[in-house]
Amino acid sequence: MRKITTIISKILGIILTTLMALMVLDVTWQVLTRFILKNPSSFTEELAGFLLIWIGLLGASYAYYTRAHLGIDVLTYKLTGFKKKLVEVSINLIVLTFALFVMVLGGLRLVNITFTLKQLSPALGIEMGYIYLVIPMAGVLIIYYAVHFIIEAIRVESIEKDEHKVSAVD
Repeated sequence: MRKITTIISKILGIILTTLMALMVLDVTWQVLTRFILKNPSSFTEELAGFLLIWIGLLGASYAYYTRAHLGIDVLTYKLTGFKKKLVEVSINLIVLTFALFVMVLGGLRLVNITFTLKQLSPALGIEMGYIYLVIPMAGVLIIYYAVHFIIEAIRVESIEKDEHKVSAVD
């Protein structure tokens, strides 16, 4: 599972890098057309917003994998052994449940509704269902990473304090 997780994360990193590059090009084009050519592009602002949505949600799943999300670990910092495993598994189960019900099921419902209503974006004319599709995609990624973390927490015999990078207690 580690190998698959590494591959998924590398692909996700490439996708996020590509989306960021597209956003930089889009905003650069917007600035050039607005201030130099004095004829602002009609689609760049909307495209930048959509790219930001995709980067934000896919980036959230990537940040969850790299454990870069903000967390309060003052209480769990000193835990070891079974108690630490229990807390880690519990936290990841809560994250998994949230991602399943809110992001995947709720996101799929939102995507279905927008496709049914044929809602289009004003400037680009893209069906909004494609924009909202990132919500269940990010949810599936978060669920996958949560399952990965649960399996890792159960497999590891003892979690060393040396792995802990930053803490408010330090």
